[in-house]
Amino acid sequence: MSVFERYLSVWVGLCILAGILLGNLLPGLFSGLARLEYASVNFVVAILIWAMVYPMMVAVDFASLRDIGRRPKGLVITVVINWLIKPFTMAALGVLFFQHVFADLIPQENASQYIAGLILLGAAPCTAMVFVWSQLTRGDANYTLVQVSLNDVIMVFAFAPIVAFLLGVTDIAVPWETLLLSVGLYVIIPLAAGALTRSALLRGGDGAALDRFNARVKPASMVGLLMTVVLLFGFQGRIILESPALIALLAVPILVQSYGIFALGYLWAYLWRVPHAVAAPCALIGTSNFFELAVAVAIGLFGLNSGAALVTVVGVLVEVPVMLSLVAVANRTRAAFPESGAQPS
Repeated sequence: MSVFERYLSVWVGLCILAGILLGNLLPGLFSGLARLEYASVNFVVAILIWAMVYPMMVAVDFASLRDIGRRPKGLVITVVINWLIKPFTMAALGVLFFQHVFADLIPQENASQYIAGLILLGAAPCTAMVFVWSQLTRGDANYTLVQVSLNDVIMVFAFAPIVAFLLGVTDIAVPWETLLLSVGLYVIIPLAAGALTRSALLRGGDGAALDRFNARVKPASMVGLLMTVVLLFGFQGRIILESPALIALLAVPILVQSYGIFALGYLWAYLWRVPHAVAAPCALIGTSNFFELAVAVAIGLFGLNSGAALVTVVGVLVEVPVMLSLVAVANRTRAAFPESGAQPS
């Protein structure tokens, strides 16, 4: 993990401050950027999101899916938590906190927007940073790759229906056209482009060209993320200055969800006697979010100035420190799990 990645939350925090400052000093500039859109897709944000997502998709190896049946336990835990539990618990926490616990502390006209942002975070399992968490816990890199590849395949088909269902359950209007357009723009197209790029780079056979390419494009992903944060907080700057405690309130259900989902996945893996090299990444995949996709879809569905977009960016802010704390927990409890290869997983 590079120094830049290790202190990602610091850079995100600085970009938040920069965005708030610029948004209040240059409101005309941000208003002009907000108008650069078509069919609810902002061109500037779209470019930045593609810069974030495309390098991650190049790392996805669909050939690894042929090994999917060899050690099924970790995959079962990942799929069940990511697609049958996590989106629904996130929606439930959103309703609990924003319509009840914090009802007197936030403007209720924005409550549905905040819930929508949480739903988008909960329905988007992590794609890229998972490899970092796996490495930090000495996880099985090949198994982690299989998990990520399977999640990406499922995401193409399941993300839109799950989001639409949960938005409907929480009485939020579902703009199906924009939702499907967002999935196409930010999942299917980057995934196809990443697969084609990977195939072309691997034709030499040694993988060195792929490693060099990933090293070159990785900075673009981080720059895209940070510039998106600047833009989003520039659009939201006035609201944040008027309600500085709002960010802390929005972070609470995200924190509860993160630690709760990790505990569920890690305990399940422990009871199922899954080796630590699979158990730790398995639990961390369920905890982490594909916040790049969540940010993009929130902007497309609800707009740059929406509460939903703000929640997804708060998710970016808390992601790295939370995940590093869970990495520490996983490393300290390694001895409680079987050694890798001791049991089928």
